[in-house]
Amino acid sequence: SVKSNREQDSEAVLVNQTTTMEKSARRRLDCICRHLVLPPQANHGLQQVLLLSNGQVKSEEAEPVVIGGMVLDIHATPSIPANPRTTTPGKVSYVLGGVARNVAECISKLGAKPFMISALGLDMPGGNLLLEHWKSSGLSTEGIWKHQNIETPVVCNVLDVSGELAAAVASVEAIEKFLTPEWIQQFKYNICSAPVLMIDANLNLSALKASCQLAAECKIPVWFEPVSVAKSRRISSVVKYVTFASPNEDELVAMANNLSGGNVYRPIERNNSRKKCSTETLFHMLKSAVWVLLEKGIKIVVVTVGSDGVFLCSRGGPSFMRIGCEGIKQYASNGELFNTVTASCPSNLFSSPPDSERSSFLFALHFPALPASVVRLTGAGDCLVGGTIASICAGLDVMQSLAVGIAASKAAVEAETNVPSVFNLAAIAGMSSNVYFAYS
Repeated sequence: SVKSNREQDSEAVLVNQTTTMEKSARRRLDCICRHLVLPPQANHGLQQVLLLSNGQVKSEEAEPVVIGGMVLDIHATPSIPANPRTTTPGKVSYVLGGVARNVAECISKLGAKPFMISALGLDMPGGNLLLEHWKSSGLSTEGIWKHQNIETPVVCNVLDVSGELAAAVASVEAIEKFLTPEWIQQFKYNICSAPVLMIDANLNLSALKASCQLAAECKIPVWFEPVSVAKSRRISSVVKYVTFASPNEDELVAMANNLSGGNVYRPIERNNSRKKCSTETLFHMLKSAVWVLLEKGIKIVVVTVGSDGVFLCSRGGPSFMRIGCEGIKQYASNGELFNTVTASCPSNLFSSPPDSERSSFLFALHFPALPASVVRLTGAGDCLVGGTIASICAGLDVMQSLAVGIAASKAAVEAETNVPSVFNLAAIAGMSSNVYFAYS
């Protein structure tokens, strides 16, 4: 029978509605899949299994992940001692900076390929300068949120004639605003395959917590870098997740007071008596604050004390200094660093205390600073952290790794930039050996 025009129109409408519904359902399904399946390009840091042409399986290497600020530093260095309320002749320069960025660049200069999660504006000179340098170093920019509405973080550092930081003003609101939990969670796969996750305290509290929870799900050790006295207090929101922390003495005191809920600990005054006190006396003044961090669950506390060197502290004795090394995913391509350092710094120098003593045993080593011809000190702490993390990822133990970090720190203070343009591994190993065998 011949269908009426009305019946034909009804069938056409039904077909169109069905087609529209199918397309809508397919779009929703595609959207869900995009959230469930890792995009093809987002594979940095994953230990993917790749099928080679000969049928063999290859595993890609894990990469350390660094989350935090990429900052344009403006360094103002006077040529004569500055006087207040007037201008002083000197030199003003742009320097690539940011605690997390400096740490990641140092890691890369020592042979690893860190995955950076950060945020930058598409502005001049800041964002474009930082981004182009990152690209030219062969490092992934996938984790860096780039947008014209982001104001690239800037820090203006006023140094004294000796290169010490005299004062600074930081405009880094973009880090807290744009490094959100939602952005960070997009890189869960990178974090969960990393040997170490380093976070800097420029992150807001929710971003710090989200980062640490992702790492905790996959049992990835977390390194907390306090950044400043004010921001170091953010440790309280994530302390239960932290394996390593690297405060200077003032940040240590602030963290201990925050974690203990009081104002019990006082910063060490910088006066002539401070300069004259022995290493033992200095550690005695800091020991109770260190103990607070260890009691809260941090496994390794690295306290930097300027020209007096570094205290390496744990609650579990010498064998505990291999925390974060046993079970860590090593970056195999960094074998040159491992071989060069172990040739001059053998591992396992210490015996362990009995198991019954470990819970109440505060183990601390003092590593001296290396003599240096100081140009500026702003990148010293960041390179100490970067050198230590790169070495841990290469398979060195914590004591060997810290010795490398101190050597990298010396190279940093003798450079015009926050991170030296290149590290000579033989020289780094030689300086590491000097530090490693000078502990007390």
